[in-house]
Amino acid sequence: MVKKNEEYTIEIEDMGSEGEGVGKIDGYTVFVKDAIPGDVAKIKIVKEGKTYGYGRLMEVIKPSEYRVEPACKEARRCGGCQIQEMSYEAQLAFKEKKVQGNLERIGKVPPTEYEMCTIIGMEEPFNYRNKAQFPVGTDKDGNIVTGFYAGRTHSIIPCDDCAIGDKANKDILAIIKNHMKKYGIKPYNEETHTGLVRHILIRRGFTTGECMVCIIINGLDFKGSSELVEELKKIEGMTSISLNINREKTNVIMGKMVIDLYGEGYITDYIGDVKFRISPLSFYQVNPVQTKELYGKALEFAGLTGNETVWDLYCGVGTISLFLAKSARKVYGVEIVPEAIDDARKNAKLNDIENVEFFVGKAEEVVPKMYKEYGITGDVVVVDPPRKGCDEKLLETMVSMSPEKIVYVSCDSATLARDLKYLREYGYYVKKVQPVDMFPHTGHVETVCLLSKKCPV
Repeated sequence: MVKKNEEYTIEIEDMGSEGEGVGKIDGYTVFVKDAIPGDVAKIKIVKEGKTYGYGRLMEVIKPSEYRVEPACKEARRCGGCQIQEMSYEAQLAFKEKKVQGNLERIGKVPPTEYEMCTIIGMEEPFNYRNKAQFPVGTDKDGNIVTGFYAGRTHSIIPCDDCAIGDKANKDILAIIKNHMKKYGIKPYNEETHTGLVRHILIRRGFTTGECMVCIIINGLDFKGSSELVEELKKIEGMTSISLNINREKTNVIMGKMVIDLYGEGYITDYIGDVKFRISPLSFYQVNPVQTKELYGKALEFAGLTGNETVWDLYCGVGTISLFLAKSARKVYGVEIVPEAIDDARKNAKLNDIENVEFFVGKAEEVVPKMYKEYGITGDVVVVDPPRKGCDEKLLETMVSMSPEKIVYVSCDSATLARDLKYLREYGYYVKKVQPVDMFPHTGHVETVCLLSKKCPV
């Protein structure tokens, strides 16, 4: 019988969905963070259930052949990367296996039905993030620290030089912390709701080189802001500097009010040849290199000839919509967040794209209304839902519209598999599946899936 706080030696045989190592003790399954397949490890049981438990990695007795030295010294403590101690080749293999396993186990999709494409990885799987949000706090000696939260906590792990972030972040944080020290500006304290600086948001346009800094504060004023602007302007590409006001007792990072200190309040960047304007509050994919690959596959799978009507559901700021619009007759985008639709319309105008129309609302409500009341159908439906997948009402509408093709872009292959099971029951077949590694060194993987009404040959 496995007992809490007892130590055991186990061999890690597999990986969980979030990158945890998985081993067994007399048939009892244990999930172990920071352990990877092939490790023989000493672990301590920290939580036990009836059929499985969780262990803490105490010592790697015999390292796996896939184990490497993490690029970041804080990789284990920080909550940002889950599998940095695993070779990148092994990471890609794990993610491809994860997608295929979910499709076959949850979706009941036979492997003979579809083409499983080799996962698209990165040539350089570090420094790929164009956005970082650093919480600001103090250490036990009262020094100002910035970094990332430890997994499932609000305890800050000091880390200014993130291995997957932009290389300029370290210099920007140093400038802001030195300024805070000079002017006696205190970090925000969640427990007492005192102090000023809550977070520091940094964004970089990878194509344009433009840089944005936004300081989230619990107040309306920032001492010496003009001096700070002059220091930050020394950073290459600095284009926008602003304050974001968030005085609420909340874990939500950004407030709604932005005060521009320098620049026009946005930076620009490109995905392929489509230009996007990005403000502090805008949603924008954090890995533009792989986003181009992801959207390129979605466009390839859609197989547009210029005569199709396309629905882009959960369209966000219109990134996929604008890609599709250049090859389609008409594109309709739907998104529940009004601010995102505002950005989508601005981005369409920015690129002189006129054959796209955006609607605010729940996709599962807007699409049925447009279909039933106005007879707007779709030759191709592209869907990119949140991690929870598609609402069943939306799946019903998609089936009743009977598009020739459905292109499903997913950030969670488990909910993708669940939805594929539904669509297959109503006459669709899975034709191609393309995993894309959008987030190296984490357990996450994106997937593009092509479904067709036509029976496979």
